[in-house]
Amino acid sequence: MPTDTPKLVVAVAAKPWWMSRTLWLNALVLVLAYAESQLHVLQPLMPVNVYAVLTFGLPLVNMALRAVTTSGLTGSSNNSGPAQ
Repeated sequence: MPTDTPKLVVAVAAKPWWMSRTLWLNALVLVLAYAESQLHVLQPLMPVNVYAVLTFGLPLVNMALRAVTTSGLTGSSNNSGPAQ
């Protein structure tokens, strides 16, 4: 009698890069960080420790988004496969 358990492989279609919540969040943070470095508008309105909170919180949010990711990304808007 075989002792190996049959394995079920499920293929999940990759989604276009522009549908990635993780990439959009990181792009938003990048734009806001750049804008703040040039305009210095947000820092006077925020408490002193907000940068420390963002530095600690962003990786946690990225890990949470990664945990709920169910598919890979493609480099184009069609689902023809992974980006090369």
